[in-house]
Amino acid sequence: MKSVYIKEFGGPENLEIREVPDPQKPHGEQVLVRVRAAGLNRADLLQRKGFYPPPIGYSPNIPGLEFAGEVVEVGSTASNFNSGDRVMAITAGEAQAEFLLIDSSLLMRIPEGLTFTDAAAIPEACITAHDAIFTLGELKRGQSLLIHAVGSGVGIAALQMGKAAGAAVIGTSRTADKLDRCREFGLDHGIVAGNESSFAAEVSSLTDGNGADVILDLVGASYFKDNLASIAQKGRLILVGLTGGATSEFDLRIALQKRARIIGTVLRSRSFEEKAAATKCFAEHSMGLFDSGEIRPVVDKVFPAEFVRQAHEYLESNQSFGKVVLEF
Repeated sequence: MKSVYIKEFGGPENLEIREVPDPQKPHGEQVLVRVRAAGLNRADLLQRKGFYPPPIGYSPNIPGLEFAGEVVEVGSTASNFNSGDRVMAITAGEAQAEFLLIDSSLLMRIPEGLTFTDAAAIPEACITAHDAIFTLGELKRGQSLLIHAVGSGVGIAALQMGKAAGAAVIGTSRTADKLDRCREFGLDHGIVAGNESSFAAEVSSLTDGNGADVILDLVGASYFKDNLASIAQKGRLILVGLTGGATSEFDLRIALQKRARIIGTVLRSRSFEEKAAATKCFAEHSMGLFDSGEIRPVVDKVFPAEFVRQAHEYLESNQSFGKVVLEF
């Protein structure tokens, strides 16, 4: 089969399409899927550079954390799926290839009306967002949600789910254009915030001095001080990304006084059971929102898999709004 392949760690020039061995035949609960489209994530950029190796058992040379495709063959006890079913899922690696072997408990059926390309934009962003703001952040109707990098795949997913749940959503972005585009998805307030700019005063004003009940942070260290200033009493800060750095100093007294919870999360390194549970929770709680139109996948740009180098360069440029998808 053909796959995206990292020849050696470094820049996009080290990516190519290479013939690699086909997966083994499925057994037990396993399912073999013909991948039609795969989402591209910043984790793939880090893996290409050698900074984010996959868990044991997955090739460090074949990236890919999410996909959409059709079932080719099922194991003897994988009774929930049949050949030809349209499915999507997260995986710990190797999704950017023509075929993938995966446990059936990680699979979700693609909603009617969505293409494989649309569906490939859903799993990683939506499961990450759902797990962060609801399972970990315990977001409730009437509360306020602050999303950093709101124009990213995870950010837009969290925005739509937050609004569907009845929350007031504030978003930050480095560009006003992305904030304007987010308003069509329900963004209540947008704040232009670069690495050095402050957003705490504006968040305080927008929340009548109460602060945000839940903060979803895909930036990291450079926003940490203002996050603590922006968080409400008993608020929850969910750390998902570190594009703004990994090390920060802060005044512990603020966390104590506000009784704030600071929670770090990542999907890829979780156990198989935890990933299956997160998938099931998202599917039961939010998949129906695609049918109602309250949530929709946002695909910014689509590249044939053969143009994977250009796809990496585009995602690294920070121009994207929503998801970048590779088609096989």
